[in-house]
Amino acid sequence: MGSISIFTQVKASLDQKKVVLVAVSKTQSHEAILERYALGQRVFGENRVQELTQKQAALPKDIQWHQIGHLQTNKVKDIASFVTLIHAGDSLKLLKKISAEALKVNRTIEVLLQAKVAQEEAKQGFDPSTLLQKSLLSEIAALPNLQVCGLMGMASFVKDQEQVKLEFRALKDLFDELKKSGHFKPEVFQYLSMGMSGDYQIALSEGANMVRIGSLIF
Repeated sequence: MGSISIFTQVKASLDQKKVVLVAVSKTQSHEAILERYALGQRVFGENRVQELTQKQAALPKDIQWHQIGHLQTNKVKDIASFVTLIHAGDSLKLLKKISAEALKVNRTIEVLLQAKVAQEEAKQGFDPSTLLQKSLLSEIAALPNLQVCGLMGMASFVKDQEQVKLEFRALKDLFDELKKSGHFKPEVFQYLSMGMSGDYQIALSEGANMVRIGSLIF
């Protein structure tokens, strides 16, 4: 089965479940992106700022661009004027920088807080226990021109599906705790972004409502 056929099947299934599909288009050609755009896809995710800015300049303006990879503070200014959602809000320093750059361009930038539940050193994100500290949440919630819209995380890259399931479940539990913490408006704090090409079905079963899929659909 060709990648376009797989894309249409995956998109239709996720649309039916009211799950947001972030089509991870890193390293993909403009033509490949436009093929999926023509089939109704509007949300695309990139992890390299330089590639993201080049694609945003060249491709249709109604595309919603998500920054999904680790974001260096000195790169925030390059995407502040157009980015729809930043998934990897993984430190207070970065969130403060996003807020500052959003003020400069007179925008409110939406972000997800990234939590680290995977047992891998390379994974970024806040420690879950840190994210539950009221003082930190109050400081984040008070940042101007920054809107926290949910939580993002990644499971360990392992074959043990039970471990993956437990890590996603921990993310869902944390999402629920943060949603009822009172620091963010429940109607705004709505996205749980977890699951990629290899594990998105497990993520869906554990409550994901936004998935980041690349290789499977390209």
